[in-house]
Amino acid sequence: MTPSLAWRLFGAVGALTLAGTAFAQSAAPRALPPPARSASSRPTPPPGPPWWKDEQFKKDLGLTSDESAKIDAIFQATLPQLRQGYDELDKGENKLSHLIETNADESIVVRQIDKVEATRSNLNRTRTLMHLHMRQVLTPEQRLRFTALYEKRQHDQQQQQLLQQQSSKRQNH
Repeated sequence: MTPSLAWRLFGAVGALTLAGTAFAQSAAPRALPPPARSASSRPTPPPGPPWWKDEQFKKDLGLTSDESAKIDAIFQATLPQLRQGYDELDKGENKLSHLIETNADESIVVRQIDKVEATRSNLNRTRTLMHLHMRQVLTPEQRLRFTALYEKRQHDQQQQQLLQQQSSKRQNH
C-alpha cells in the first residue's frame, strides 16, 4: 500500500468515525434521566414516639425520667443542625442532578460531588455524635440491653408497616 493511499484510507476512516459519532450524539437524548430518588434525603422517622419516649422501651431498658429528659435535650439541641444539614444536602444533590442532566463540564460536576459528599459527611458526623452523646447518658447495664431492645423495636415497627401496607393493598383491590 502506498503512503498516499494509506493517508486517504486513514482520512476516510476518520471522517466516517466523526460522522458516526455526530449522528449518534444527535440521535441520542441530550441527558440521561435523573436517578430515581426521594424528594428529600431526610430519613423517614418510624411511626410512634422516639425510643427514649416510648413507655414500654423505657421500662424494658430501665430508663429513668431524668435520663429520658437528658436524651431528649440532646436530640432537641441537635435537631436544628440536622435540619440544616438535610436542607444543604437536598440543595446540593438537586444542583448535582441538574449539572448531570445538562451535561455540565466534568470538572464542575466533580466539584459539586465533592461538596455534596462533604455535606453528607458533616451530617453523618453530627448524627453520630448525637447518638454517642445519647449513649453516654445510659448506664453500662442499659448500654448492654439497648442494642437488643432497639433491634427488636425496629423489627416490630417494620412488621407493623408491612401489615399496614398489605392491609391497604387489600382495601384498594
